[in-house]
Amino acid sequence: MVNSEYGRRIAARFATFDQDGNGYIDRADFNAAAKALLAEFGTAARSEKGQALYGGAEALWQGMAGIADRDGDQRITREEFVTAAVKRLRDNPDRFAEIARPFLHAALDVADVDGDGAATVEDVTRVLTALGVPRESAGEIAAALDTDGDGRVGEAEIVPAFARYFTVPE
Repeated sequence: MVNSEYGRRIAARFATFDQDGNGYIDRADFNAAAKALLAEFGTAARSEKGQALYGGAEALWQGMAGIADRDGDQRITREEFVTAAVKRLRDNPDRFAEIARPFLHAALDVADVDGDGAATVEDVTRVLTALGVPRESAGEIAAALDTDGDGRVGEAEIVPAFARYFTVPE
C-alpha cells in the first residue's frame, strides 16, 4: 500500500498527465500533449517527427491504461493512478521507463533542432512549458536533467529521470 505522503505527491503528479484538467487521464490528454509540443516547435503533425510523437503518445497512453485503468473505461482516475499505477510503477520503474521511451524519444527529436541526438536545456525547458510545467520550474527541471553538464539533454538522461519522477517518493 502507498503511504499517505507518497500518495499525495504522486496524486499531484497526476496533473502532469491530465492536460485538460477534467479529473481523469485519457487518450485525449496524450494527444493534447503531442499537439502542444508540435505547436511549440513549429513541427507539422503529418511530418515524420510529428507522426513519431503521436505514435509515442499513443504508446504511452496504452501502457498507462494497461497498468492503471482498472475498470476498463478508457479513463484513468486520480484514485486509479495513485492506487494501481503507482504501486505497479514503483515496483518496476524500468517497465515505466520503457513505456515512456517512445514518447520521450520522439519529444526529444522534436526539440533537437540541430539534429545531433540531444536537445539543449533551453529547448527541454520549452518542452516542459508546452506540457504545462510553469516556466520557472521547467528551467530548473531541464537544468537538473543535464546530468553531465554539457548543456544538452539526451534520451539516456531523460528516460530514467522521467521514471524516477513518477515512481520515487522524493
